[in-house]
Amino acid sequence: MNNILTAPILPNEIEWRVQSQTSTGKLIVVPYINNRCVMHRFDAAFGAENWMSEFREISNGFICKLTVIIKNGEYTRIVHREDGASKTNIEPEKGGISDAMKRAAVQFGLGRCLYDYPRVMIECEGKFIPDWAYEKLDKLVTWINDGKCNREMVIISQK
Repeated sequence: MNNILTAPILPNEIEWRVQSQTSTGKLIVVPYINNRCVMHRFDAAFGAENWMSEFREISNGFICKLTVIIKNGEYTRIVHREDGASKTNIEPEKGGISDAMKRAAVQFGLGRCLYDYPRVMIECEGKFIPDWAYEKLDKLVTWINDGKCNREMVIISQK
């Protein structure tokens, strides 16, 4: 639909969260786009005045409907995509709304490339991503965007 939406996700547009911890103590982390990425990319792709988001609450979450207006000369097309997410454990409403919007943006192609990322593990102690790992995660994103990563798994260590 638009190269701006399907362009590789940049390190500053990604946030990482711990998905699980292995029996050997490694953290398995996954990337996701942040909501600011959605808004900035949609503004750049369509213009701030040519897209909108609508939310509706469902039993334990939210559905986000993204609508874009595509103008091509005299031809105008309106496209809708929607997806949903559950309420989150922290800030349930805000988190659920944000996640639903990010998922709806994936329907337009934004962030879909993250599903092709290798499995990422961090060798560390504790249950949280250590500060030293973020610079290495940013370098990994650049490495992936440059086409230099063809691995199924990447292990990041402080060494």
